[in-house]
Amino acid sequence: MKKVKNIIITFGLALASVSCVSKLAYTEPELDLPETFKYTATADTASVANLEWRQFFSDPMLQSLIEKGIKNNYDLQIALKQVASSQEKLKQAKYLQYPEVGFGVAAQISRPSKNSMNGQSLNLFLGQSHVEDYNAAFNLSWEADIWGKIKNQQEVSRMQYLQTYEATKAIQTQVVAAIAQGYYNLLMLDKQMQIAQSNLELSKNTLALTEKLWQSGDTTSLGVQQATAQKQSTELLITQLEQNIAIQENALSILVGENPGKISRTIEMSETSLPQDISAGLPAAMVSRRPDVRQQELMLLESNAIVGIAQANMYPSLKITANGGVNSFKVDNWFQIPASLFGSVLGGLTQPIFQKRQLKTDLNVAKIQREKNVLAFRQSVLNAVGEVSDALVSNESLKVQEQKAAEQAATLKNGIKSAEMLYKGGMANYLEVITAQGNSLQAELNLASVKRQRLSSIVDLYRALGGGWK
Repeated sequence: MKKVKNIIITFGLALASVSCVSKLAYTEPELDLPETFKYTATADTASVANLEWRQFFSDPMLQSLIEKGIKNNYDLQIALKQVASSQEKLKQAKYLQYPEVGFGVAAQISRPSKNSMNGQSLNLFLGQSHVEDYNAAFNLSWEADIWGKIKNQQEVSRMQYLQTYEATKAIQTQVVAAIAQGYYNLLMLDKQMQIAQSNLELSKNTLALTEKLWQSGDTTSLGVQQATAQKQSTELLITQLEQNIAIQENALSILVGENPGKISRTIEMSETSLPQDISAGLPAAMVSRRPDVRQQELMLLESNAIVGIAQANMYPSLKITANGGVNSFKVDNWFQIPASLFGSVLGGLTQPIFQKRQLKTDLNVAKIQREKNVLAFRQSVLNAVGEVSDALVSNESLKVQEQKAAEQAATLKNGIKSAEMLYKGGMANYLEVITAQGNSLQAELNLASVKRQRLSSIVDLYRALGGGWK
């Protein structure tokens, strides 16, 4: 043991005289972030993204769908399996600093030529024509982590694990937002179906009135044809809406990991409730909260550790190997202790000199990859700020659009009543009634669409700010 200790001390001093330990420090890239988001009234440090999704979405039916999606969505389950796989690799990386130990048992019989020197020596000294060798030994190999190579390898594994974790959170934010978007789209289609069915009743009444007027000679057959076409157009719209509702229900079912089928909903679009006074918080806080941005930064940290590994590969490495066990040329006394015991220790210092420029190439490539990841990180931050800004401006604009669309729908709905009264009194023709009904139908359908877009913009803002993974 004293000799082994002396070997280790000798090589340690030799390495210390070669160079100093190389250590790469990580410097976070400078980001050109605005102080506040555009289209926000105040620079409030709080953010709606800090709310858990159960607090943000208060509808029990939507909460149930999101809960199913988080539990059963296959994309999310695949991501979780990737996390588990990376976690196993991380556990293994923690043992890189320990020596490798193996155990082997071997038996060998050699029969040299009788005309060879070995054959004649065997016959002369041992009185036999063959030689046996039986060996059972432990083998140990250990590399000293002088330049931080092993530590950086562990750091790479840790960054890869954290990337899969952040990727899972990013997928969950997307799944939560997609389920909410699909649910609100379904409520919009329900509302449009109600509007179309109500308009169909009006079209039927108009057609019945026009047929009576035609029978009494107060209008032409053209009026009947036009009223019939108006009714048929609404019936076609209802059929299209039924198709769209079924397709949306199927899409939602798949999102929550179930076979396509009916989706229960107990409220109408007008009864939905989402936070209206939305605070976006500060851009700097958003960067640390968005899983995809955080994942990109972890990739940068990983590339920084890979540069450290490539740099350490250019320096001398100290490896110590040892083996020991029992050895004998006769099986009968193979395990006689201590006569059959043997052991050896070897320490080696290896300095790469000429590797066909491979080590320098690896280092340069690692540095270039780190620079690429710096640019990718900055781009991800820029994209995130853009998404938040888009959602904010959409939300503000859709507030005004919803108000204007509601006013237009109310005006045109009153216009139907006026047109019908005038038509019955003979002061308006059938075209004015049909036009009023068609305009009102389109205005109400548009209002439902704008309301859905407003809800979608709020959900988009919640996701863009990094909400939905808590």
